[in-house]
Amino acid sequence: YKIQFFLSPWAFFFEMYSHQRPLYYAPTPYSYTPNPARSATINLDEEVKLVSSSGERDLYESLAEIYSIIVTLDGLEKAYIKDVVTESEYTETCTRLLKQYKSSLGDETVAHEFVDLETFKRTWGLECPRATERLRIGLPATVEQASHNASTSNNAAAGSGGVGGASGSLILAATENFITFLDALKLNMVSKDALHPLLSEVIQSVNKVTDGDFENRGKIIQWLIALNQMRATEELSEDQARELAFDIEQAYQGFKATLN
Repeated sequence: YKIQFFLSPWAFFFEMYSHQRPLYYAPTPYSYTPNPARSATINLDEEVKLVSSSGERDLYESLAEIYSIIVTLDGLEKAYIKDVVTESEYTETCTRLLKQYKSSLGDETVAHEFVDLETFKRTWGLECPRATERLRIGLPATVEQASHNASTSNNAAAGSGGVGGASGSLILAATENFITFLDALKLNMVSKDALHPLLSEVIQSVNKVTDGDFENRGKIIQWLIALNQMRATEELSEDQARELAFDIEQAYQGFKATLN
């Protein structure tokens, strides 16, 4: 070996290691002849269509809008908590997003594909816990819990003619909204799309009068949440309608008690 090493070092190492283990190589053909039967027939210059019809395109555009609404709403909730936006900006933007969300789901085809919020979130990998809670409630946080700025603005507008710090026009509007809602129940208007807007008007007008809690105010919020989770054409049962009328009547009496 010593003589061979001095004569040819590379041959020496090859001789040493070739006896220890075999060398393996991946098989590589020297030539390849494509099989026409297995060749792809796709034209690489041809435009790939993601949808097959205009209706399908509209469907996915609507789902994309819902996705963006959820993400935007979640960001808005975080901004409101961090006091990045004012209460008025938050209320206006949140109300608009909630209306857009409901409007998008007004289409039966979109609603069928959407299924429900939790299913949609799982399908598209969404978390957005704050937006989920806001959509479940269906009201901005400033409406759900009366804004602390309400009494300040009301005092400025009321002057000396206010009752309990609120202007007479705001009290009248809130009273009319209570009566309108109760009359709607008496007329057997028990579907979600009939009751939810009216009850939303009640709580919003009440919040303009007082930022304080009163007896059975929480019942208004509970019924708003319950109505918000119903389908648009779904109706309350007779027992539910009777219970709703009783709760709102009690809330109306509690509201009037705060004015004295």
